[in-house]
Amino acid sequence: MHSLEDVKNLVSDTLGLGERGANLTADSPLLGAIPELDSMAVINLITALEEQYGFSIADDEISAEVFETLRSLAAFVDRKLA
Repeated sequence: MHSLEDVKNLVSDTLGLGERGANLTADSPLLGAIPELDSMAVINLITALEEQYGFSIADDEISAEVFETLRSLAAFVDRKLA
C-alpha cells in the first residue's frame, strides 16, 4: 500500500491532529475513535482526498467500512488510483 503514509498525513493535516497524527498506524481506528472526525470532517476529508489524488468519490462509495481504519482508507485510495 504505497499511499498509507500519504493518507496518514492527509488525515492528520485535515483533522488538525498535530502530534497525535504522528501516532496513527495502519490499524488505528478512525470513525468513532477520533473525536475530530465528525460528519463535517468526513466531508472535508473526502474533499481533501479528491483534491490530493485527482479522483472523484461518489456518494455510494462512502461507507463506515472505508473510514474504519487508516488501512481501510488507504486501501480505498489505492483502489481509486488503480
